[in-house]
Amino acid sequence: MKMRVKMGTVVPKMGTVVPKMGTVVHLEEIPGDYRAAMAMALHAELGSTHRAIKSAMRWTGASERTVKYWFAGERGPSGDHLVSLARHSDAVLIALLALADRLIVEEVEDRERR
Repeated sequence: MKMRVKMGTVVPKMGTVVPKMGTVVHLEEIPGDYRAAMAMALHAELGSTHRAIKSAMRWTGASERTVKYWFAGERGPSGDHLVSLARHSDAVLIALLALADRLIVEEVEDRERR
């Protein structure tokens, strides 16, 4: 089956996308604002799809609306939800430690090299 493509249209890529192993969070990119940092970390770990929202809902037990607020950076997770996210997401844990000035950069770089 041949497909005709009009000039200027984008043809979607076919096949399976395999995610990279591990999560790399560059410290220069972590914003100083808590809500923005958590949103960036969630996007880095899970992406920006509806599946990402469902994963965060499963991890935390939070409602869909609440998780959407986290992804939008309008609100940040607190208490039990934050602990659950940090338990499942390296990006959230690293962002939280960086915001608290408790992240030891050498350990993170050693872990990335392995």
